Parts: sequence; structure tokens; C-alpha cells
Amino acid sequence: MSDQSEIKTPAKRGFASMDPQRQREIASLGGKAAHASGRAHEFNSAEAREAGRKGGRAGRRKAAEGLAPS
Repeated sequence: MSDQSEIKTPAKRGFASMDPQRQREIASLGGKAAHASGRAHEFNSAEAREAGRKGGRAGRRKAAEGLAPS
């Protein structure tokens, strides 16, 4: 019989099995391609500021509702 206290994790496959440095290289190529083709979105300072505000509001709202751990 096998020991049931032993927990098996699923084998990493594909992108997840690659070296982290290689993953970064591939992701970088994708970002460069998106910018070169004009499909990538670049935040201006006003958009980035608004995104930060939204994230801050969402975090405080969850804390106020008692959903986030303190």
C-alpha cells in the first residue's frame, strides 16, 4: 500500500517548467512585439494615477466590510 500522508504535486508542464530567466526572456519578446505592432497600451501619468486610486479604494472597501484579514 502507498503512504497516504505523502502529498503529490502536479508536474510542471510547458511554460511553468522553464527556467525563470527563460520565462522572462519570452515574456519580454511578447511585450516588445505588442508595442511594435501598436497593440500594447501605455499608461500616461493621469491613467496610472486613476488606476492607483481605484486599487486603493478597493482595498479599503474590503477592509471596511471585514473581508480582508487585519
